[in-house]
Amino acid sequence: MKLVLTGAAGRLGSYLREPLAKMCDELVSTDIIEDIGKLYDGERYEQADLASLDDMMRVLEGADQVIHFGAYGDEAEFDTILGPNIIGAYNVWEAAYQHKLRRVVYASSIHAVGMHSRTDFIGTDVPHRPDTFYGLAKCFSEDLASLYWDKRGVESVCMRILSCAQVNNARALGSWLSYDDLIHLVTQSINTPTTGFTVVYGVSNNDRAPVDNSNASFLGYRPKDNAEQFAEKVLAEEAPQDLNDTTYLCQGGPFASVELGNSGVATMNIVQDAKKL
Repeated sequence: MKLVLTGAAGRLGSYLREPLAKMCDELVSTDIIEDIGKLYDGERYEQADLASLDDMMRVLEGADQVIHFGAYGDEAEFDTILGPNIIGAYNVWEAAYQHKLRRVVYASSIHAVGMHSRTDFIGTDVPHRPDTFYGLAKCFSEDLASLYWDKRGVESVCMRILSCAQVNNARALGSWLSYDDLIHLVTQSINTPTTGFTVVYGVSNNDRAPVDNSNASFLGYRPKDNAEQFAEKVLAEEAPQDLNDTTYLCQGGPFASVELGNSGVATMNIVQDAKKL
């Protein structure tokens, strides 16, 4: 089996490279940077731009599945999002179709439904309610995945990741996806015999999880980690929440409250703990 990983130079990509290399005969890791450094056994690196269909045709040739994590990873002006996140998604699915790949495993996001209330226990079938241009691009990609399944037979698993970073705020007590559970989710998305078009939430087994994955239970995704272990410390340090602030009212958290085009990540304290080889 040959797998392709886009966004391999990113923080989440850094945790996926080794397990993906172990589960296939050949892993092609790709990103826009010139060099990714030391490689795992069975892995090779190809520099490629998501916004170039020619590049995607080159890196996906001969592959069985693509694990698509490449994107501009923050809210920004629409023109910034357009190339890597929207045109890039089309290029990945179109190249997958032309090369007859079986499946696209896609890093979607809670921001596709980020304006839904945090107190609603939302399922995978809720209507799109993007909170940003970034979230809008995730909606486009999910709809593209649905279209390419219905019309062209390319399977997809769209993983709506809530927050895959160290737990240092109250929202993350519900939204946390540990790196181990991320790897488990991606592995199950690759190994499940038939998926068609599937949406699943990327979230750990948190007591306070605000989403329902029962419609995607056939994937066999059974997360083990629970953010409740961090609750006492986080809640003791958290300032009182302003209940008029959409940061605290909506699924998308800080992305729900920023003005369109303004960084959501800048308002968050994300620990950059990429895995080192």
